[in-house]
Amino acid sequence: MRELLTSARIPAPKFRYTPCVRSGPFGFVSGMVALDPATGAMVEGGVGVQTDRIFDNLELALQDYGFTLEQLCMAHIYTTRFEQFGEFNEVWERKFAHIAPPARTSVGVTTLPLGALVEIEFVFVSDRQ
Repeated sequence: MRELLTSARIPAPKFRYTPCVRSGPFGFVSGMVALDPATGAMVEGGVGVQTDRIFDNLELALQDYGFTLEQLCMAHIYTTRFEQFGEFNEVWERKFAHIAPPARTSVGVTTLPLGALVEIEFVFVSDRQ
């Protein structure tokens, strides 16, 4: 069974896709870029600022998706500025300072949607089926 989930707390998708798909205990969150929830526009700033916004948006959406950050199992990270990856890691370390971090893969890419510097997709698992 597949449950399609959305959240009014974050900007609606700019393209046709489902923001989160739950299948049994698993939640698959589509790649998120740093959109301002109030305006829907990309936030200004570098990799660190955009990463912070992505995690802030994720935490807002998780309230509607039915998952918690503690249930995050995997993150796939894409960036057009791999030379600034230290900024990403600073945010990552802060977000997971008090909980076990998930597995992750980081990939440098040429371009991302909407001119984003960072995009992250997430996989969650819960004990709810």
